[in-house]
Amino acid sequence: MLKSILATGAALMALSTAIATPAFAQATSPAATAATDATASPAGSEDTKSDIIVTGSTRAQRRFDASYAINVVSQADIEKIAPVNFADLIGQLPGFQTEITGGEVQNIYRIRGLPNDGGFVSFQQDGLPLFHENDGVFFRGDAILKPDLMTERVEVVRGGPAPVYASYSGAIVNAIEVTGRDDVRGKAQVTIGDTGLYRADIVQSGPLGGKTYYAVGGFVRYHDGYRDNGFPNDKGGQFRANIKHNLDNGSLRLSVNYVNDHNVFYLPIPTADPRNPAVSLDRYIDYFSGTMNSPALRNVDLRYRDGAGVVQNQASDLADGRHMRMINIGTQYDGEFDGWLVSAKAGFTMGKLDFNAFYSTTNPVDANAFPTLGAPNDYRTRANAAFGPVASFGYVLAGTNTVYDPYAASGLVVQGQYRDIHSKFYSNQVNLSVAKKFETGFGSHDLKLGVYGSLYGEDSQTIYQNYLIEVAGKPRTLDLIAYNAAGTRIGSVTDNGVLNYAATLSRGNSDAKMIALFANDTWEVLPGLRFDAGIRHERYSYKGYAALTGQANLGNAATLADDTTQAFTGDIINQTGKPHVTNWTAGANYDFNRHIGIYGRASHLETPPSVQTVMSIKPTILTTIADQYEAGLKLAAGRSYLYVTGFYTNFDPLNASFLAFDPITGRNDVNIPFIGEAQVKGIEFDGSLALTAWFSLNGALTISDPKYKNFQSSTGADPVQAEGKQIVRQPKIYGNIRPSFDFDLAGNAVSIYGRYTYMGKRFVDLYNNTALPAYGTTGAGVTVRHGTWQVQVVGDNLFNAHGLTEGNTRTDQLSGQGSSEAIYGRPIFGRNVRLVVGKSW
Repeated sequence: MLKSILATGAALMALSTAIATPAFAQATSPAATAATDATASPAGSEDTKSDIIVTGSTRAQRRFDASYAINVVSQADIEKIAPVNFADLIGQLPGFQTEITGGEVQNIYRIRGLPNDGGFVSFQQDGLPLFHENDGVFFRGDAILKPDLMTERVEVVRGGPAPVYASYSGAIVNAIEVTGRDDVRGKAQVTIGDTGLYRADIVQSGPLGGKTYYAVGGFVRYHDGYRDNGFPNDKGGQFRANIKHNLDNGSLRLSVNYVNDHNVFYLPIPTADPRNPAVSLDRYIDYFSGTMNSPALRNVDLRYRDGAGVVQNQASDLADGRHMRMINIGTQYDGEFDGWLVSAKAGFTMGKLDFNAFYSTTNPVDANAFPTLGAPNDYRTRANAAFGPVASFGYVLAGTNTVYDPYAASGLVVQGQYRDIHSKFYSNQVNLSVAKKFETGFGSHDLKLGVYGSLYGEDSQTIYQNYLIEVAGKPRTLDLIAYNAAGTRIGSVTDNGVLNYAATLSRGNSDAKMIALFANDTWEVLPGLRFDAGIRHERYSYKGYAALTGQANLGNAATLADDTTQAFTGDIINQTGKPHVTNWTAGANYDFNRHIGIYGRASHLETPPSVQTVMSIKPTILTTIADQYEAGLKLAAGRSYLYVTGFYTNFDPLNASFLAFDPITGRNDVNIPFIGEAQVKGIEFDGSLALTAWFSLNGALTISDPKYKNFQSSTGADPVQAEGKQIVRQPKIYGNIRPSFDFDLAGNAVSIYGRYTYMGKRFVDLYNNTALPAYGTTGAGVTVRHGTWQVQVVGDNLFNAHGLTEGNTRTDQLSGQGSSEAIYGRPIFGRNVRLVVGKSW
């Protein structure tokens, strides 16, 4: 509806105004003040507060002084990057390859050297995770922590000390909240976009008196979506607040987070005809706006048999999407006692997730060939056995007698899988640490000792059922009808569009407790020369159960859809686990001066099996191990810098196991073990060139050689074909470049900026049979500030570049899609424009 208004240009989120340096009470200790100043740094200040980092280190330090790869993203940076979601923001950093095409949340975050879709990225708020494990039941950190005006900055550690300062982590994404100070400050802004986006953000902070300060803010948002579901894509928001009290020797802080948000999930779509991949399906399902999400799935009837043998009918609505409700209450104490820095952080999280999504499964097939798919156990054979001799098949719109002719359209039909997941989760986490700097006869030691513990758990009930649909945007569901020689209807393969009721069915519960001891020492031999080493040992205890299932016929003789459902047997299997891991890191750094430095680091990462293994049937239980090595060059002068990091990772063992989809039974719960190694070597560049006050050029580039090694399989998959192949969905080259022009015009501060992002060639499968071609996108924006007012326009993918992500992971992970280039995938979003109007105070 806004396309006629916002026909040109470009836009999104915006800034916070320059923030004054806090003036804390005279009695506040220097160490506590340094840490506090880091949290309350002004966005965009050069080589001062915004250059101070606190993540992955014993105490606050300059980014240049760190002996590991870390980036700081301020609110001013967020404004110019103008991300469409958290993954888009993180993807602009070196060493992070992200896929942003799933929508608002649950996107893909890959760290250079670690072949995983996000399980090695710890999302934290002010140094503490909101949920202990990085992957919950169908959610990860970006579903419970979203950037808004309450985000002062984001610190991102890649590799380095991440395994010592967080669990399951090859990287840490630490969102630092706005904290109050002596001056009252705030901002309100409204965002509208040509994709039906309406969003309001607000933040305010200031003093309460008596050395006590507050900050409060959040957002509400309604969004039709980047693709046309036939119903809204996103609706809801987030609220955050904190109160901080400065003590004579430190500070005490209390915070609360609340998320209540609906986000519909975008899944892959067919883009070309498998009968002739040169033929586009764009006329049936639009590349940029099309989706298999559909109003036809607003009133789904989920049917299964419970443990008492009673058939249950459960209603579900695709428009509910991923409905996340989460509350977190946190406390933080920092103090100094005669040179000892004491830190105590605690958080309690409770949440509930209801997740409905329509997943891609198999490639489209010719409508006439579909009944014989999977012979000899095909639909024609089964229909003959169930209904008597079948002379022909025909299609009707589901639940009606209206004839549907596939050949009046694409001539294809396709399966899809409706997933209904319900989960409750909780997580209590506590982190206690002490640090002390000791002067010795040969340099100084900065020692940190800590203990971290967590009590957490989750439950889940999952139902998948498969549908037959037309190849179209917002597709209609279809019934496949069997006719005898007289043309009389004698039965139906489907039932109101359903091919398989309860094709996958599971229920389980899990609880965990863990404790970690960690230590880190930084030895400064002489000014500029430092060595550091850290270690973390974790012990876990899991207990849980999984409900057993078996095959059942629900008894409707008029259809095949309920003949082979999964059903609860009434029995459960109790399971326990006691994994333990030890991680370590060691590094060296030499700064020749404040402008030139070098560093090297080795890290060892072990990640234990998830707690979800004790509520699963026959999971692959494996502790994954990665050894990481990196060496870096650091150059900095004024606002310009260049960080060059070479890296090598040996991942052994690598768990590349996956759940296979059976197109006949519709089951998607058969685990295919595939265990091997991965080796990744490469180099990353992170730079900013700012030779004048009016122009800057930022960029990131990663070049690597990610490959598989030494796979083994017990299920008949050929591991030899994976030897030396490029790791699934990981490019050899990716990066971005972001120019910015900043100047005054008639009393207005004007910023004009752009972004070009490049993603190299990838493969959907372990055997590298099907490629995802390289692509590049261009975005641009302009921001005008007049006094306390700001107007911004920003746009993404201005030239409607084509690019595919993901592939079709339910069926193509092993050997591809039967084509040299992907014909099924999740396309990048097309051109979209946003307008932001803000007022600061």
